[in-house]
Amino acid sequence: MRYWIFFLFLLPFVLFNLQQALATDQILITKSFTMDEIIFDGKWSFYTEWKKSSLDTINNGDGTVIQLRTAHQGNFLYVFVDDIHTTQWNKIADKATVCIDGNDDKNLTADENDYCFVSTLGSNQSFTLQGGSPLGFTNNFKKIPNPSGFIGIGSISDKNDRYTVDPHPSYEFKIPIELFGRSNIYGFYVDVYHSQQNKVYSWPHLDLNNSLQIPSPSKWGEIISPDKSLPEFQLPLIPLVIAVIFSVYLVRTKTNLLYSH
Repeated sequence: MRYWIFFLFLLPFVLFNLQQALATDQILITKSFTMDEIIFDGKWSFYTEWKKSSLDTINNGDGTVIQLRTAHQGNFLYVFVDDIHTTQWNKIADKATVCIDGNDDKNLTADENDYCFVSTLGSNQSFTLQGGSPLGFTNNFKKIPNPSGFIGIGSISDKNDRYTVDPHPSYEFKIPIELFGRSNIYGFYVDVYHSQQNKVYSWPHLDLNNSLQIPSPSKWGEIISPDKSLPEFQLPLIPLVIAVIFSVYLVRTKTNLLYSH
């Protein structure tokens, strides 16, 4: 009986951690061995190109759906933003932005560990932003030279796309990890701007006023990477797993003792 009392005592702690985990916007990035085969042209170049990567579907409530694929291999993070339901677009004006917080410190203002990578549709002239600027009207970001190996390119997908053969915007990113350092967890933010509707669609979902606005890193989600032997379970779920295993062990032990007498 005392075992069950211990379990009931532990249960509120487990449920609290589970609630915290579910309340956090998180993406689980996968390690891939095929990212070096990607043809960086801003679209699905062949049917299996981005197949071995993590998939997160972003539903925006108005019928706009973005398929977000992420992976890491070697010294790079790979991100594919597939804006599958957009049938109207403006080249050069439409764009996608991917942001990384190297320390995941959730600061109110962007610092030197925060980076954003911007790719415009129909162009390979992408650019990189770094936090730490004192200028509030630039969201505390400043433009810096693109790091070595970085690629960001937007194009119009075609028949090779896994989700629809209808033409639509899509964006490919290859981001060097050494820029912000290796970690098993980063702050993460992504958005897509539709110039014709003057709307920004983001993950996590935020109401943004204009295409130039980059939200505070305190509002970004997280991307968890298995680069450093990350456990299969998210850290906040570990107490739940331990509690379940421990309770099963106690029940079996008690059952064996009963049958052994």
